[in-house]
Amino acid sequence: MIIQNDQELKTYQKGVDLAMKILLQLNHSLKPGILPIDIDQLAFKLCDQHHVKPAFFGTGGKHANYQHAACISVNDTAVHGIPSRTEVFKIGDIVKIDFGIIYQGFYTDFCVTVGLKQLTPAQTKLIQVAKKAVRASIEQAIPGNTTGHIGNVIHAVAKKSGFDVLKQYTGHGIGKTLHDSPVIPAHGTPGQGELLQPGMVICLEAQLVTASDQVEVSEDGWSVKTVDHGPVAMFEYMVVVQDQPLVLNPTFDWPIIV
Repeated sequence: MIIQNDQELKTYQKGVDLAMKILLQLNHSLKPGILPIDIDQLAFKLCDQHHVKPAFFGTGGKHANYQHAACISVNDTAVHGIPSRTEVFKIGDIVKIDFGIIYQGFYTDFCVTVGLKQLTPAQTKLIQVAKKAVRASIEQAIPGNTTGHIGNVIHAVAKKSGFDVLKQYTGHGIGKTLHDSPVIPAHGTPGQGELLQPGMVICLEAQLVTASDQVEVSEDGWSVKTVDHGPVAMFEYMVVVQDQPLVLNPTFDWPIIV
């Protein structure tokens, strides 16, 4: 969507601020021995307390609608991880929490990755570079640029550090729906792709992998895993396209190891 006026932006920012507050509480609850489904149930509880709906619940899938408040993807699960009811978090896990709410008709959607200490240097580097790659692309979210400008930066930062990005999953526009135009791949060529317009609200995201960028959907119909079972780190930021891009969810200082 395209922001039409200051009041619309203020309302949207309030929604993002609330979603950040909830996601931070979810992050603080992460620790070895806890089940992912416990985090998901906490997300439902917090949404209920704040009188908002989780953005992902009821989203249509290949086999069935999504029945959870958050996507909790661990280690080699790249995206859309169904929160496990049986496998607890362990020391050394790389956990991606993707979460959003619907606030006064506006959708929010962003993701952070955290590692449960102790992590290896290689694991830590993967998370650090994933955050760096997506953050570096934010300055490209200006009117007149294209989605290729954004993807080119993400991919370049990842490759420079020896990583790759998933090609099958992309960033996207957002607003009155969870997924809006434009589609924003985490790779590309400046000047190619869709044109960025002033006031456009977009989600910049990337999933970084250590080796193969090939993935497959698990039997649950949602959880997407790397075929080589390599770890994945993901970050996602909501940005308003303008001459000085506005980051709606500045989670840059959140810890990546807990």
